[in-house]
Amino acid sequence: MYQFQLIAAQKMEIILPFLQLLNPDLSPLIIKKRLNDMLANGYQCLGVFEHEKLIGICGIRILHKIYVGKHIEPDNVIIHPDYRNKGIGEKMMQWVAQFAKENNCEALELNAYLSNEKGRKFWEENKYIALGVHFQKKIQ
Repeated sequence: MYQFQLIAAQKMEIILPFLQLLNPDLSPLIIKKRLNDMLANGYQCLGVFEHEKLIGICGIRILHKIYVGKHIEPDNVIIHPDYRNKGIGEKMMQWVAQFAKENNCEALELNAYLSNEKGRKFWEENKYIALGVHFQKKIQ
């Protein structure tokens, strides 16, 4: 019923409405520029499709860190509100985990906003463990 596939870089603009949902305070121009910068640095994105309609996305970054080794960071994870609570998110993350195995990764690791209670609940229900707190300092 649903198809899971990496979105070709030249078609990546189809994810812009989803990125806007995740980042309503950012202008579309900033989102598009940042997406292009990410694509230039190896960013990939899994799309979940119902027929030809994009209904979910999960950005994929393969990273290396001392404490965890080679891993995938799922990023910009969202299912369209009309398709939530249907098990699509779990299937999407199973796809990402398989992709990680195929790319010799040791783990999946992500950031979740403290204010996103539903998102945190999703990750916890899918056996992700909170290891710490993500800090940020803006450079002015």
